[in-house]
Amino acid sequence: MKRSEAENQAVSAITTPQLMTREDVTALIRSVKVQKDITWAHVSKKVGLSKEWVTAACLGQMTLTKDQAEKVGRIFGLPPQAVKLLQTVPYKGSLPTAVPTDPLIYRWYEIVNVYGTTIKELIHEEFGDGIMSAIDFTMDISREPDPKGDRVHVTLSGKFLPYKTY
Repeated sequence: MKRSEAENQAVSAITTPQLMTREDVTALIRSVKVQKDITWAHVSKKVGLSKEWVTAACLGQMTLTKDQAEKVGRIFGLPPQAVKLLQTVPYKGSLPTAVPTDPLIYRWYEIVNVYGTTIKELIHEEFGDGIMSAIDFTMDISREPDPKGDRVHVTLSGKFLPYKTY
């Protein structure tokens, strides 16, 4: 008995493994995090690194080692293919639009628009001509109690890299 084209497609869909993307892994992690009420602090404690770095890795912006990826895989119940993808170099800086539309992320964009030249000027005055590394870099985000309303305390620390003459 010969199968119809629709039957062939249905069988193919069942027997052909679905290839995941790094974006699929991020979506799966986000979904399981909500379903299981997992915190980034919990994940980072199990991985043994800062919550800021581990969160960035789980959201697709950093590369995990095999050991780190396996730990994340166990926490979120990820399939082996997803664990492998966590170990690949991601496409970094992958916001969906040039100007962010999410209100919280947009405020960071606004901060850079308003204070970017000031930050640049003060770094150059203090250090000279160069940049602040986002590779040799740390970040800490914490809550700062305040009687007028709690504040978000963000510390960014990057190595200064001077431009070289040649």
